[in-house]
Amino acid sequence: MLSKRQNGGYLLLEDGTCFPGEALYGAAPGLGEAVFNTSHSGYQEILTDPSYRCQIMVFTAAHIGNVGVNAEDVESDRVQAAGAVVRNLSPLPRSWRSQGDLVSWLEKAGVPLLAGADTRAITLHLRDRGAMRAGIFPVTEPSEKALAQVKASPSMVGADLALEVTCSEPYAFSPVDLNSPWHPVQESGAGLRVAVLDFGVKRNILRKLACRGCQVAVLPAQISANDVLSGGYQGVLISNGPGDPAAITYGIKTVRDLIGKLPIFGICLGHQLLSLAAGMETFKLPFGHRGANHPVRREVDQVVEITSQNHGFAVRPDGLGVDWRITHINLNDGTVEGLEHAELPIFSIQYHPEASPGPHDGLGYFDRFIREMRHAQK
Repeated sequence: MLSKRQNGGYLLLEDGTCFPGEALYGAAPGLGEAVFNTSHSGYQEILTDPSYRCQIMVFTAAHIGNVGVNAEDVESDRVQAAGAVVRNLSPLPRSWRSQGDLVSWLEKAGVPLLAGADTRAITLHLRDRGAMRAGIFPVTEPSEKALAQVKASPSMVGADLALEVTCSEPYAFSPVDLNSPWHPVQESGAGLRVAVLDFGVKRNILRKLACRGCQVAVLPAQISANDVLSGGYQGVLISNGPGDPAAITYGIKTVRDLIGKLPIFGICLGHQLLSLAAGMETFKLPFGHRGANHPVRREVDQVVEITSQNHGFAVRPDGLGVDWRITHINLNDGTVEGLEHAELPIFSIQYHPEASPGPHDGLGYFDRFIREMRHAQK
């Protein structure tokens, strides 16, 4: 049952541009960086992805809310986005898997949803002007007061958000939903203990390791390399996460100290931290890569992979030493999408191989990680 509907609200960007909506649900204001995602499905996974911490998600899909929400399709234990903006809200879920409606779920999390906004116009504006700070406000909030709140909110540049989403203590990941049609059990990683450095890890990354038989230990972002090395692990996965990778100096140091000690696999923010540890630099993209159909070329054989992406920063190819090589290139803008060491069992990709609901072109990189760990044991 929908509740707390306000007849009108607006999204206000830090450049003063205002986009009205027909209805506002939930607590407002909601402050964060306004970004857009071009995925046509998976809104629940998007809203619970820790990489979207402190961001207002503008959905370009025409209808949001159709399939409701459920307990399985979440990537963390809470809604991570600061707000949501949609064109058409579907209030009544039409899916046999639904356990509730989107609005009630967001209201319970204290996250505002602006419906009836011109999401095409917002997306074009962000594409042309870049992602920027923004806020969702009720129609009764004076625009001058609202703009002052937006401009006083933190910038994404220099923001270390990993500490807001990492686990507080190490834990063993024990999923209850394996051996389902979505997560079939394999045995390729049986007996392998994997340390996951949690900078905001998505739950499906952990599932993809566990369903291959790996024993998965999730470790806090600030753990030291010595503590990792003393744990008896066969490999390290550096997770995705939010914020500016250059601000996570402790994580860069840990990764640098692990190079040459264990097989390493980096995903998204993990790719960026590995690149920084290798001597490269990162920079903020104008409006980021967020969607489920981004073409990436694999350099070794020129195969094009269709990928799911979610990042606002990218790696500069400058500073790449002779020990490292670029393995993947984004075909939309030529940015670096993958890195590997010339001799050591270390590699990373910028996109999400575990993507749910997909695409699944990159799932094989989990299998490569397992092969690297097996080979290192010989």
